[in-house]
Amino acid sequence: MIPARLAFIGLETTGANPVRDRITRVAVLDAEGDRVSTWSTLVNPQRPIPEFIQRLNGIRNETIADAPTFAQVAAELADRLHGRPFVAHHARFNYGFVKSEFQRLGKSFRTDVLCTVRLSRKLFPDHQKHNLDSLMVRHDLTMGDRHGALANAHLLWQFWCLLKRDCGEEALAEAIRQQFKRPSLPPHLDSARLDDLPESPGVYLFYGDNDALLYVGKSVNLRQRVRSHFASDLREYKEMRLSQEVRRIHWHETAGELGALLLESRLVKECQPIHNRRLRRSSDLCTWQLVQVAPGDYRPRLVSGQAADFVCSADLFGLFANRREATDTLRKIAAAHELCPIILGLEKPAQPGRPCFAHQVKQCRGACVGKEAVGVHGVRMMSALMKLKLTAWPYPGAIGVVERDELREVEEVHVVNGWRHLGSARSEAEIQQILRGQSGQGRFDRDTYKLLTAHLGKGRVRVRLLSER
Repeated sequence: MIPARLAFIGLETTGANPVRDRITRVAVLDAEGDRVSTWSTLVNPQRPIPEFIQRLNGIRNETIADAPTFAQVAAELADRLHGRPFVAHHARFNYGFVKSEFQRLGKSFRTDVLCTVRLSRKLFPDHQKHNLDSLMVRHDLTMGDRHGALANAHLLWQFWCLLKRDCGEEALAEAIRQQFKRPSLPPHLDSARLDDLPESPGVYLFYGDNDALLYVGKSVNLRQRVRSHFASDLREYKEMRLSQEVRRIHWHETAGELGALLLESRLVKECQPIHNRRLRRSSDLCTWQLVQVAPGDYRPRLVSGQAADFVCSADLFGLFANRREATDTLRKIAAAHELCPIILGLEKPAQPGRPCFAHQVKQCRGACVGKEAVGVHGVRMMSALMKLKLTAWPYPGAIGVVERDELREVEEVHVVNGWRHLGSARSEAEIQQILRGQSGQGRFDRDTYKLLTAHLGKGRVRVRLLSER
């Protein structure tokens, strides 16, 4: 069903962070049927506006010097928004600013939120861009002051009328229903807590009875992922059971996906949540090491985590949770490359000089009986193993992997040494604190190694060499 009355919102702010930045102008277009009324006011943010923001929206410090503070307009704004869906472009972003302003006054603000970006994506899926400029060009919409809050609200009202006219009320109503769809929560879980979830990367923790940790998960969109756990159409028994056991939710925001992945991996291993299995620590971690037994003759030897130097050794191949996984992998490589199981140590000869079983079925080139030179076999074996070769730690000491979210203006430095994630910091003081305690922090972990090598290998992250001061 399409709401009968809507509030289209436009904002101007001192920056992009709802927690730190403040509103400098707010506009509301109240629409009920064909009747439209508007309200707009400048707001004194009680702090200087950055120069580039002044150039962007034209609101200068002297412009808002005599404007009312948010506290002075809060009552009227609350009255204009009461009982109406909050409609905005990138609605959660705008909603976050309004909600934060009310929270600073010790007041709660909650309402249904309708995002015109999501409506555009849903109803015009063939188009790639859904920003305001694209909507104006694509749908021939008009507005006066491009950066004005009230002009933005008018633009969204035009877009809304176009949706009703061109897409049909049934399609529009379904798109709205999907945005308004609320999760089916267990009776002991506070629904207001889900409304506070940010649309940012991070890690979430589900707690059950007696505050037992049930599950740790990560996402690039915490709000979307956590709410999906309580969707009414869950079909998996494990998901249904977990959703009904949750009594409390906690989360940690991160600057990006890498921080979320690293934190999830660490928390699962440290806390051993009841419903997590995949990322639990393996105590039997092992690898294949090539050992020279004669000139040109190299043989693989299985070494455990205690004996293997995963950080510095350049002759290690593969990371395996246990001996069985390592052996099965080597058997598959032998079969794929016609390598000899006897030479690889996977099979004992029935008697000296007898060929391996694989040679008898023409799946080995005969290194076991001298038909292939052992040196040639060794070269082929090393070539086959190269895809499993571990990367030795390439830095002289600890590094900081820098991850930044420009929109939220959040930067994290993930402190890493010897493929061990020592911690993440948001200040130089925190970095130094982590470095001073690194000797006792953590051990080599397969999942962390894979995450770090993948991200560093892409060359998309900034790396800093770190030293303790």
